[in-house]
Amino acid sequence: MSEEKIKQATDHFEKLVREQLERVERMKSEPDWTDFSTLKPIIIGACGGDGIGPKITEHAVSVLNFLLKDEINSGKVEIRMIKGLTIENRSKVMKAIPDDVLEDLKECHVILKGPTTTPWKGNKYGWPNIESANVAMRRELDLFANVRPVRVPEKNIDWMFYRENTEGAYILGSKGVDVTDDLAVDFKVITNQGSDRIIRAAFEYAKNNNINKVTVVTKANVVKKTDGKFLAIAEEVAKDYPGVEWDDWYIDIMTAKLIDPARQSSFRVMTAPNLYGDIITDEAAQIQGGLGTAGAANIGKRYSMFEAVHGSALRMVDDGRVDYADPTSIIKAASMLLNHIGFTEKANKLDKAIEICSQYEKKLVLTGRDTGATGEEYAKYMMETLRDPNLEEKWKGYQ
Repeated sequence: MSEEKIKQATDHFEKLVREQLERVERMKSEPDWTDFSTLKPIIIGACGGDGIGPKITEHAVSVLNFLLKDEINSGKVEIRMIKGLTIENRSKVMKAIPDDVLEDLKECHVILKGPTTTPWKGNKYGWPNIESANVAMRRELDLFANVRPVRVPEKNIDWMFYRENTEGAYILGSKGVDVTDDLAVDFKVITNQGSDRIIRAAFEYAKNNNINKVTVVTKANVVKKTDGKFLAIAEEVAKDYPGVEWDDWYIDIMTAKLIDPARQSSFRVMTAPNLYGDIITDEAAQIQGGLGTAGAANIGKRYSMFEAVHGSALRMVDDGRVDYADPTSIIKAASMLLNHIGFTEKANKLDKAIEICSQYEKKLVLTGRDTGATGEEYAKYMMETLRDPNLEEKWKGYQ
């Protein structure tokens, strides 16, 4: 066994530990939450990303322009189109987020982002195996809470997920080490501060929305240090919310119970470390109707980013079907953005229009092919629904 290789691995680990301890200190002194009521203008950055991303983002921006017409004209809101967050540009500079794009993003208050491609080793496009832009953005902007709603009225499902975004199994996902040709090691990071703020956000949401249930998802029975810490922090946070009940489930059984008709409607607010949250939110989106129906918020105290849950759908690009891509997910993300910056009535109206168009009325159907509507046609259908003076009564009639 090579002592030199062991020394290189331990040196690498020491560097990572020091970096994470520095991150802990930064979290201890993080700023207060942004007060959007004091901002003029509120700057919304929109970046399309890769694959079908630019096209569906264009449709979502059309909806935002429609809903925020008066605010944009009065200077209360500004929408900026941010270019450069493409796989071609990222590959060229060998960075998950090019420096100039990151500067543009930091000039915004909230971001609407289309899906981005994370290259994989040996991909047929010849892209280098660089870090995920999503992971990098969450880290650079400290977007610690991934928030995803899932609602299926006919199954009595009304879920809200709070997935930790900035640590867990993903934070050092590209910084593992090949100790020898036979041994590879990756790292998982859980901190008191990171756990407290995501778990507390879930409890706050439950408290503020009169929901009497928070479920914590880990694998603490096996992964005892990191998952054990997350669960222990949950127990402490729960003491500050005596009016909210809580329980905990292991990730493996949780994936089963989410599809169990006898159990699924009993869950309301769920919180989990990054990897487990990724798994159960994708499963939940599929129960709702597929990843194309789900939006996600990535919340930090200074910045927030809202995105489609699904990927960049390169196969659709290769097949020439981009115009038929479903924009529902990113329009749902736009609704979450509106709610976050204080336009709750507009967000509620958009949510109802999304449900009418995608679950009830279905005047247009999206198939991802020329057998269905185009994304542009669907966005126009949604705006026509928003114009309907009887929107509220129509939505209530479907409940």
